Formats: sequence, C-alpha cells, structure tokens
Amino acid sequence: MFSSVRQRLTGLLVGAAAAVVVVPVVIARSAAAPTNVVLPAIAVPPTVGDTLTVTQGTWSNAPTSFAYQWLRCGAAGGAPDGSDCTAVQGLTTDAYVELPTSEVGSRFRVRVTATNADGSAPAVSDPTVATVSLPEVNITGCPPVQEAGPLGLDEISPPARLVVDRTRITPAVITRNTRTIVVGFHVIACDARTVRGALVYATATPFQQFTSGERPTGADGWATIVMRRQRFFPATPQQQNLIVFVRARKPGDPLLEGISSRRLVSFRVRL
Repeated sequence: MFSSVRQRLTGLLVGAAAAVVVVPVVIARSAAAPTNVVLPAIAVPPTVGDTLTVTQGTWSNAPTSFAYQWLRCGAAGGAPDGSDCTAVQGLTTDAYVELPTSEVGSRFRVRVTATNADGSAPAVSDPTVATVSLPEVNITGCPPVQEAGPLGLDEISPPARLVVDRTRITPAVITRNTRTIVVGFHVIACDARTVRGALVYATATPFQQFTSGERPTGADGWATIVMRRQRFFPATPQQQNLIVFVRARKPGDPLLEGISSRRLVSFRVRL
C-alpha cells in the first residue's frame, strides 16, 4: 500500500517539474550621454604672463572623462557654440599657461566635451574679456628714454633721487665782515641730467650763522640763494669753515621723502 502511494507522489512531482518554464528577464538600457547643467567657466580675466584655467562645468549622467579645446575668438567674443572661433593649436588641457604678448586683444572660449559609456556631449564657456598686457613698471624712477636736455620733476619718481653735485659761492672766502653770501647749488638726477624746478634750501650749521629760504633750479639746474648773516657767526673765534646743510626736493613732496636729497657742504672761513 505504502509503495503504491509513494509511486503516485513521485509521478505528480515529475509532472509538475516538467510544466515549469524559465523565462529570462531582459532589462533594456536607455541612452544616457552626459548633459551639461552649468557651463564651463574661465576663472580669471586674461593678462599677458598669467595662466588661464577653465572649470569642467556641471553635468548630469556621471561623465567619466573630459576633453578640452581652447578657442581664440574675435573682439565680439564669437558665437555661443564657438563655431566661428579658431582652435588654439596644441592646447587641450584645462589651462593656458603664461599667455604670450601675441594674444593681446584675443578673447577665449573653451569647448569641454564630457564622455561616459553612453556617449559624449560638448559645452562651450562664455567668452573672456580681451587679453591685456600689464603696464610697464618703471623700476628706476627715471624716464625710459634718455634724451638730451633738463629733466622736469614730473619725469622723476622714487627710487630715483635728486643729487646736489656742484656748489659755488661769492665771496670765495667768508670773513668776519661778510654780511651776505651768494651760493649756487646744481641739481641732477638720472645719470647726471640737470633738473629744473627742484626746490633747494640751505642753512648753516650750527644754526643762526647764515640762513635763507628755498629757491627753484632753472633750466641749467642751478639754484642761486642769498644767505644772510645771523647773530651766531662766527661760531667760534677759530672757525675755519662754514658748514651748510642743503636740501633739494620736489614741490608737494614731504620734506625728507620722495625724491628729495640732503648733503653737507663746506665753505672757507678766514677770520
């Protein structure tokens, strides 16, 4: 009896198994190439000598790689897709290193192409402003072109300095009876070129021997100053020299700054 029941169950299971059909599941993959969300952007205005860099922009659909092509555009900046711009040969990274002077006036876009397993898509940055060159920096303070003739003070700036290079005096020897002296001071700058318009001040030291006000230098670079005797001359009965403090400066500058200079000169005294 039990044997008969077992045989029937076995037959039923075998029949059920034969009726099972395995159907494979197929998942269709839809195309999902990258899509640009935010345009690439060039980070800084282009200046000769600088390095320009571009961002990748923002993309959907998970790009796995990016390719770059720099585009040189005209004064108007070119079409939004860069179609009327010219590819910068050999420049296929995210940086344009040390812009040369030949690029002055150029505007740039960058075409960034994003790629994943489903395809590629380009996006073009907005154009930069025109490339400019840095102004020349005058590191000497002197005119860049050395010409003949006197220098004007507006042509001189620090670190250049005025220099009192020559002096003259009348009378040649100061005596106990001298009441006034006429002194001349010659001012130069920038490789010994004469300077016109520099204000020159002179006073004896110790003070209150001979003193004066400021006088400007002429086109020949000389300032002529009349110095008048004060009550403390002579400073000693044995005085042999009159030491004079001289300052040359640019009008409007602080007395001891800018391109001003100072020096001490000595004139003969015979008591």
